[in-house]
Amino acid sequence: DHTKTHTEEKPHGCTWHGCDYRASRAGTLETHTRTHTGEKPYVCVWHGCDYRASVASSLKSHTKTHTGEKPYVCVWHGCDYRASQASSLKTHTKTHTGEKA
Repeated sequence: DHTKTHTEEKPHGCTWHGCDYRASRAGTLETHTRTHTGEKPYVCVWHGCDYRASVASSLKSHTKTHTGEKPYVCVWHGCDYRASQASSLKTHTKTHTGEKA
């Protein structure tokens, strides 16, 4: 099944009316289908938090808001910026490079 990602073969088609999305793996199609159904099976277990996500990676990122974990470190000399998400670090790095966001 993994080799289909290299051959660009996409045998799994979305059955939602009007959607032409196709995937190389059944699991990828299952995740895509949640964009139509709104299903959010990944639940935050932090006490008092009602956050739910449609994909596991979103829940993992969310959990860092509770733990304070910031594994993404700016490598710019003299900068001690840390972020909980790679996208935040990427945006921050542009402040050093002058690149527009």
